[in-house]
Amino acid sequence: MAKKSIIARQKKREKMVAKQAEKRAALKAAGDYAALDALPKNGSPVRLKNRCQLTGRPKGYMRFFGVSRVVFRDMALNGKIPGVKKASW
Repeated sequence: MAKKSIIARQKKREKMVAKQAEKRAALKAAGDYAALDALPKNGSPVRLKNRCQLTGRPKGYMRFFGVSRVVFRDMALNGKIPGVKKASW
């Protein structure tokens, strides 16, 4: 489990990116890079990191499911993800 402060920082960045997306797109289209540079750095989508929605783990992230490999395995074995089952041959 990631530290609460790291998870909170990520959520804060996500909100700021969503809030400033329209403004950033307009400034980028206009070519006004000076105004774009004056905006807060955390509003840039590049600053976001893919993290597990449940634990905040940054490594082993599975984009399609939005969770880390550890959480995915637990959920799959418990039958909480429809259509996913353990392979056996």
